[in-house]
Amino acid sequence: MPELPEVEHVKRGIEPFAVNTTINKITFSENVKKGKEDGRETIIKGMTLESFRRLTEGYTINQIERRSKYIVFYINRDAEQRILISHLGMAGGFFVVNHLEEINVPNYRKHWQVIFELDNGKKLIYSDIRRFGEIRNVSSFDSYPSFLSIAPEPFDEEALQHFLDCTNKKNYSKKPIKQVILDHKVISGCGNIYACEALFRAGILPNRLTQELSNQEKEMVFYHVRSVLNEGIKYGGTSISDYRHADGKTGEMQLHLNVYKQKYCKVCGHSIETQVIASRNSHYCPTCQK
Repeated sequence: MPELPEVEHVKRGIEPFAVNTTINKITFSENVKKGKEDGRETIIKGMTLESFRRLTEGYTINQIERRSKYIVFYINRDAEQRILISHLGMAGGFFVVNHLEEINVPNYRKHWQVIFELDNGKKLIYSDIRRFGEIRNVSSFDSYPSFLSIAPEPFDEEALQHFLDCTNKKNYSKKPIKQVILDHKVISGCGNIYACEALFRAGILPNRLTQELSNQEKEMVFYHVRSVLNEGIKYGGTSISDYRHADGKTGEMQLHLNVYKQKYCKVCGHSIETQVIASRNSHYCPTCQK
């Protein structure tokens, strides 16, 4: 699943080509149309395809931002303001091309789901191999309450205190620290890969209960979460399976991972072990982490 660094690079890739353009036309794939016909919310969530088209075509994209693992498009037509909120799911991605054939990754070219035709001649294409992603068109964030519950961005000044406050709450204190930092109400945008790497750098086992950590250890965990997310952005994200930038290129963070899907610890040489925590495989070194 694309995490904060990957989503940040997708946002940066589409921003120069899409901001201040008008969406002239929207085309939905047969999978999206059939899903709606069968009563399933395939990609376009919360409204019919007709309503989505009516509330999107003719609108101008004023701003694009990333919030946690979401890409947010602020659009308007005359005095009416709308917001497109997109989550890339397990294997979604946006591409900006002149023609569909220019998407150079066959699976993404084959599994396009929504095409936004822009007035500058470009096509903003949402592709999703597994179709677990989503795009919503809302009048305000109040229409999507779960979005409002996301923690502050990890790079914001108030994020550390928010994290510490959450870890002291009863509903988090008896959970493994790995599970807690995966919760976007506690830390926004940190997924499985970066959580594993942050805990390795902090020297803390993923299954340790949050209440067992000292305040200093908690601060160290947060510091390394923020550090590894910054590093992920620096190296263009992690391309282990499906993830691609908006231009089809891959990231390089996978070359700098210490434990995630590694066989041996790069520090002590011990075999990397795994444990399922909160339904996710946690990779860790039993020697370097305590």
